[in-house]
Amino acid sequence: MGLPEVLEAMEAACRRAGRDPREVRLVAVTKGRSVEEIREKVLRYGSFPLGESRVQEALKKMEVLKAEWHLIGPLQRNKAKFAPRFALIHSLDSLRLAEALDRVGEKAGMRLKVLVEVNLGREPRKHGFLEEELPEALARIREMEHLSVLGLMTVPPIGPEAVVRPIFRRLSELADRYGLPERSMGMSDDFPIAIEEGATLVRVGRALFVD
Repeated sequence: MGLPEVLEAMEAACRRAGRDPREVRLVAVTKGRSVEEIREKVLRYGSFPLGESRVQEALKKMEVLKAEWHLIGPLQRNKAKFAPRFALIHSLDSLRLAEALDRVGEKAGMRLKVLVEVNLGREPRKHGFLEEELPEALARIREMEHLSVLGLMTVPPIGPEAVVRPIFRRLSELADRYGLPERSMGMSDDFPIAIEEGATLVRVGRALFVD
């Protein structure tokens, strides 16, 4: 596919849903990709947020690439101290992590921007809060002075449109319910469906780098 084709597909999905394409941002997932690949396949086309799943890999790339960095993978509490290096944490998946990030934000003198991860597929191996845990979790996280909750994130079960579309739709409904503007959902195989259901951030990696 490639980045130009991904952007075209994003615009087409917005048109189908009657949305303004400016409402949706592409987060280029650069996990496992070299600096050279990122420059050639992503940054030559403009400035895009870069998403990494692992803190250590992101820190190495930050040394040579100036970009808006997002952390999209699970964050271990012992690496929470690196959170201020990221413009947005997509994967706040527990109250213990929220407390750790709040302390980091206090020490850094800043409010860390976060998305709360929701495990709508109820998959045991996936991270995130269950839907019924969300009201209490959001209430507690919103009380933390050094966290700014911008929205929700989810990773649906692998499956056809009939599986993923209801998950995306539900995340948008929950974001609306709690007055949260950002919805991080959709990856290489399903980002058009996510956009049709209200995604504001799509996390695309493989489709950008496959010739």
